[in-house]
Amino acid sequence: MFKYIFKRIIYFIPTLFFISLFTFGLSKIAPGDPVDLRLAGGLQSGNSSQQADKLAGEKQYLSMKKKLGLDIPSFYFNFGSSAISDTMYKITRKNEIETLEALTEQYGNWSEIRNYYLSLKALESSKFSVPKSDNSYAGLKSFANNYNKLINTAEDDKIIHFLGKMEDAINKEVMVEIDSVTKEKQVPLASMKPAFEKLKASYATVKETATPIKNWIPKFVWYGAKNQYHVWLFGNTAFTPKEDPNIKYGFFRGDFGNSYLDGRPVKSIIWEAVGITVQLNIIALFIGVLVSIPLGVKLAKKRGTKFDRGTSIFLFILYSLPDFWVATMFIVYFTTPEYGMDWFPTYGLTTQGLENAPFMTRMLDFLHHLILPIIVMTYGAFTYSARQMRGSMIGVMQQDYIRTAVAKGLSDKVVTWKHTFRNSLIPIITMFASILPSLIGGSMIIEIIFNINGMGRAAFTAVLARNYPVMFTVLMFSAILVMISMLLADLMYAAVDPRISFSKKKA
Repeated sequence: MFKYIFKRIIYFIPTLFFISLFTFGLSKIAPGDPVDLRLAGGLQSGNSSQQADKLAGEKQYLSMKKKLGLDIPSFYFNFGSSAISDTMYKITRKNEIETLEALTEQYGNWSEIRNYYLSLKALESSKFSVPKSDNSYAGLKSFANNYNKLINTAEDDKIIHFLGKMEDAINKEVMVEIDSVTKEKQVPLASMKPAFEKLKASYATVKETATPIKNWIPKFVWYGAKNQYHVWLFGNTAFTPKEDPNIKYGFFRGDFGNSYLDGRPVKSIIWEAVGITVQLNIIALFIGVLVSIPLGVKLAKKRGTKFDRGTSIFLFILYSLPDFWVATMFIVYFTTPEYGMDWFPTYGLTTQGLENAPFMTRMLDFLHHLILPIIVMTYGAFTYSARQMRGSMIGVMQQDYIRTAVAKGLSDKVVTWKHTFRNSLIPIITMFASILPSLIGGSMIIEIIFNINGMGRAAFTAVLARNYPVMFTVLMFSAILVMISMLLADLMYAAVDPRISFSKKKA
């Protein structure tokens, strides 16, 4: 048995590795820029009208990118084409990286594409040298709109179109009033012409020197431990003499990063939520087992009677009722005096203002809040468990060794609980093996309806807000708990049925 447990734990290592790769891959392909999400999207390129604000925004963006550990390669190595730069991760913004990768796939000449990108940035900076006035406002607005579209496209016809629009804005002449009598034509954006001409020339060079064949030449680059995946799992202690205060991640060190919403450590969010969810699920599980197993055994013993048929119909009806509908009906009719009876609290697990009340008062208040959520969480599970227990018991009761035990004169109690019940637990163990992950995952619908700040609600809120650190931490924990629950189920199989053995027997 110990050898089997050891082997299963060893198997957990590659399984967990692939799960972590899948989770990390999801974080890389998820929509949106993590840095912009962390900064609430307030630093998008082109939003600032003043150079000082723009530079401050870029500095803040770079600082946050470093803090999130996104200024290093994504993985230990990169296997791609010779056309793609192995330092692409150093580009500031995610949308710009995507544009440059698309250009490189078309033309294959990274050095010229890099010059084109630098020319784009130089042109953007040149607009700050234009005096801000009513004469230049329209031109700068047109330039900014087309620039933002240009830096996000890699299609040749669109690039030419936006370049043309930008050239029109830069060369646009306006009538400027010199005095009450004299007016003359001026070009407010004239100072941007040299930077724009350099940009046009650099893009022409990209097309003229295209080498798309490089996309078919493989290239392998080894980055080592200094990468985002390694930091996410183990932290940065492996590649820095002293831990960088900006990066403290490491899933297996208990550091899951910070929330994109408020900057709180994810572990504090998880531990607060998981405590509530575990309390709810343990109470619901205890009540469900306490009711369903004895009821299933009794139904099996009274098979075919009116009690069996009536109870089975009642269980089927209960099982068919959606939990969200039952929860809503409970809130409407048992918490609001306008529609029913104001017997229970509407939401939450505690009443505000009782933080300093005596322990028994707070405990009774907590139990009062628990009644409706626990009923909703329990009724569906115990009806299904009771039916499963009934069917399993009936199957075992028809076995020859049960008839032999009865023929030997053993009491009904001994036959039922020592011989029949124990051998009927295999399907029940299989079903309950899925409960452990739910202790962490929580009941999303119930927690949202009753406004309980558990794991289900936390995960749902994280999905809506694209709060990826919380989402992927919950995913990793759920995967780990699934593996643990499967191991526990195997051990319980062997405990309840001696015929099941995980050790090799000699012939």
